[in-house]
Amino acid sequence: MNVIVSNKYQSLLNSLDIDIIKSINGVFTVEELVAQFANFYYNKMIIDITAIKDYENISVIQNLSVNFDMSKIILLLDDSESINSPMFLSQIVSMGIYNFTSRVDNIPFLINNPNTYKDVARFHNVSGFQQPKLNEQAVDVTKGKINRRVLGFRNITEHAGSTTLVYLLKNHLENYYKVKAVEIGSKDFVYFNDNGLSSIMMSELPNFIIQNSDCDVILVDLNGDDNNSCDEIIYLIEPGIVKLNKLISSKPDIFNILRNKKIVLNRSVLTSSDVQEFEKESSSRVFFNIPCLDDKVFDHKELMDFLAALGFTRLNGSGSGKGILGIFN
Repeated sequence: MNVIVSNKYQSLLNSLDIDIIKSINGVFTVEELVAQFANFYYNKMIIDITAIKDYENISVIQNLSVNFDMSKIILLLDDSESINSPMFLSQIVSMGIYNFTSRVDNIPFLINNPNTYKDVARFHNVSGFQQPKLNEQAVDVTKGKINRRVLGFRNITEHAGSTTLVYLLKNHLENYYKVKAVEIGSKDFVYFNDNGLSSIMMSELPNFIIQNSDCDVILVDLNGDDNNSCDEIIYLIEPGIVKLNKLISSKPDIFNILRNKKIVLNRSVLTSSDVQEFEKESSSRVFFNIPCLDDKVFDHKELMDFLAALGFTRLNGSGSGKGILGIFN
């Protein structure tokens, strides 16, 4: 069941042939929307952007993205020049807002076929015009965090590379953000000789996040099941024939379970056409295709592109090398 938050486009939204569990009309602050829906279960929330107070202020939209799961939000844009400008559209893509449209009749399709970054990448300008400064103090009123992202990485096929990927991502991010990386229930990080890596048990993760509340980004190698302490989880699949067949054999419904989640192909040798075939055969959507990478190198364009797709906008240079094998620190 779905929720509608409307204002200017109330009559058009109410005419949609979709299942509605709740509908509200008016102009609301982000905090008022959080108060109404923090503990309310819904499939998708369709928000008429004119129903958000001061919606033309990009920091207000950022506050919305911090406080709601953007994969469950469909944003109906108005016809104003500022909202439809390349700069505004690029900014909302950077925030992870992929499901937006200026046409009401597109909404039923987006409910059942949510966009991935690939669908909106054409709106995302990562190097052109000067991006306006975002509000670095956007507050999550449900968790008390300040503009911090906790990203979990979970292997779906065996040994899909989450540990090394988290390590490499930390090295790419740390020139631009304050970053911590942590692995759950394992001690593999010790072999990277990096003091920015930690190893803890799953039960310790909430406290670890609190203790590192001053970080911009916390990367979590989950080594197991999902964890609701993460704001978002990336599901890694190494798309080799043996590993995929073993996965399907042990978990025949795995791609139904992963539907509408962020699937990333890691250590992949697939071409773009191969990825399309993979999506067709698995009835899934691939968020990103990461090739096999040299873990002794800390400047991978593919990872910079991946981080940009995840909405990290400060990246504008090369990573820092640490010496062969990282032995001499």
